[in-house]
Amino acid sequence: HYRGQVARQRLEMARRQVASLLHCDPKEIVFTSGGTEANNLALFGALRHRLPSRNHVVSTRIEHPCVLQACAQLEREGASVTYIPVASDGVVDPADVARALRPNTALVSMMHVNNETGAIQPIREIAALAHQAGALFHADGVQAFGKLPTRVDDLCVDLYPISGHKVYAPKGIGALFVKKDAPIDPLLFGGRQENGLRAGTENVAGAVALGRAAVSIADGLDEETDRLRTLRDLLEQGILARVPDASVNGARDRRVANTSNICFDGIEGEAMVISLDLKGFAVSSGSACSSGAVEPSHVLLAMGLPPERARASLRFSLGRGNTLEEVDALIDAVAGSASHLRRLSPTYTGRELR
Repeated sequence: HYRGQVARQRLEMARRQVASLLHCDPKEIVFTSGGTEANNLALFGALRHRLPSRNHVVSTRIEHPCVLQACAQLEREGASVTYIPVASDGVVDPADVARALRPNTALVSMMHVNNETGAIQPIREIAALAHQAGALFHADGVQAFGKLPTRVDDLCVDLYPISGHKVYAPKGIGALFVKKDAPIDPLLFGGRQENGLRAGTENVAGAVALGRAAVSIADGLDEETDRLRTLRDLLEQGILARVPDASVNGARDRRVANTSNICFDGIEGEAMVISLDLKGFAVSSGSACSSGAVEPSHVLLAMGLPPERARASLRFSLGRGNTLEEVDALIDAVAGSASHLRRLSPTYTGRELR
């Protein structure tokens, strides 16, 4: 009927808009409920399709919890997973991946951009290694989509998840790029929606919003990246100039423009989060999906930070709505909060703040 046809047309228009930003065929886009489902579909779908001849996965210690927990479940189901370490800058060495590959490796899974440090991984080189070994390559693109050019043909990925709320679409919508020659098995069974890979009634409104977000990204990605990089650098320079014993975690150059992860020695990160929240600033002490966790960031620990420094670290993320005036105000708020919390700290013996 007519209304159903209109809904279908708008869904397919959204699929074309997302595909246009990824530079792929619209038929290679599978809409999901978000990045977690897209990553799970990629991991379980790829491995289960290649069982029993290939039951080995290569991943890293710094992945998002939805990938790490999926890998843990695969291990409980009998698969073997090798976790690659990272250097102190949070970047994976492709040589470590090459050494981890086996004849029965089915999948190499690695995030394009780390959600806590913004570090960009060398996924083209790692994709080439995976393909040489006969394995599929899955790159978690949730933090890269909308912040970096994401031509999937240039990145050489087989599976590439994205999430709507990272690009100002609503929560509850995402997508998975599935390359035509990378068959995977579905996780959900029922109808034939999404080319048989994701049963269930489609979230048309969410998909339309994700499509519009993709169009918006394409219209000004380079300009917005430059603006955010300038704000991010000013934020870091201001904090480091006014807060002694503060340092940036991870790579200073190989990272996305909007993210900074800073350690404040002698301060509990959660206390700083609360203090800044009361001043009107939203920052994080780890992954959003680890909210309520009392353990230090697994990403920072994998980079070699001791637990006390990992707990003293905060992630700052900038977006389209942020201004230079807000950055200046945030620097003042951080300096004030750090000074107050360090006066209360029984262990901090460093310099006075300026």
